[in-house]
Amino acid sequence: MQIIVHGGAGSKPEEPTARRRVLEEAAETGVDATTPLEAVEAAVRVLESSPRFNAGVGSAVQSDGEIRTDAGIMTDDRSVGAVCSMPGVEHAVSAARVVAEETPHVFVSGEHAVALAEAYGVETGVDLWTDRTREKWADHDAPDGGPKAQLEWIRETFGRTDPGGRETAGDAAQARSGVGDEHDHDTVGAVAFDGEHLAAATSTGGRWLALAGRVGDVPQVGSGYYCSPAGGASATGAGEDIARVTLSRRVVRHVERGLDAQEATDLAIEEFAELTGSTAGVIAIDARGTLGSAYNSDAMQTGRASR
Repeated sequence: MQIIVHGGAGSKPEEPTARRRVLEEAAETGVDATTPLEAVEAAVRVLESSPRFNAGVGSAVQSDGEIRTDAGIMTDDRSVGAVCSMPGVEHAVSAARVVAEETPHVFVSGEHAVALAEAYGVETGVDLWTDRTREKWADHDAPDGGPKAQLEWIRETFGRTDPGGRETAGDAAQARSGVGDEHDHDTVGAVAFDGEHLAAATSTGGRWLALAGRVGDVPQVGSGYYCSPAGGASATGAGEDIARVTLSRRVVRHVERGLDAQEATDLAIEEFAELTGSTAGVIAIDARGTLGSAYNSDAMQTGRASR
């Protein structure tokens, strides 16, 4: 088994060594699994349980003060499971696996995804807050009104980047508010290969102060993750732009036309930057067993293991 995991593409972390240890633990946990599907789920669960990443415990908080988790998982036979907007679900990746294995569907959302997860033994009702996220949320004076009031506040605090990647006034306000800290894009993911089959998974708590109910790239097939017989990929970074260009599918498409995983990730990130002006990172493994990772942000930590 070969596995590569990532802890998100964004700014340089304050405690890189401690974060790297968790990534290495995740990779070592996954590499002992029996199948690539089990490997990516086991690895991502380790990362979801660590408050050092934006997935599961320690996830981002949306504009209404709620934490909602998303995830997607896929195998090389194109079996897919995705979930989104789940309050109180630490292991969103396991809920995504339930969708893939137990339903005829690809994507289940919100309270229905929570109920489905609970029905199949995934723990729900988990407190996903940490001291860090409570303190950070308390620093923001969120409005009590509906979506319009929240959107006005979001534009001033969260900021937004248009498809061309140009900075807006809101982005400057976001930088001043500290919203875009090291945890803002710390989506987690894993890709595994056992010599015959591949699997990919990605999990997130979304983006800080996004509009309540916002769903980014992570659970969208081809954006946050993708897998085919040729290769698998997991992406992280500017979610809206990743979804606009289906970054993970782009990586696998390059593998399908003959590039190895490293060449494919390098090219996809180069194209992503040209198309969007935003930052992202991606990891991949191809069916020849080549591992790849690339990013254009300040940092993206990864962990690798083979057995």
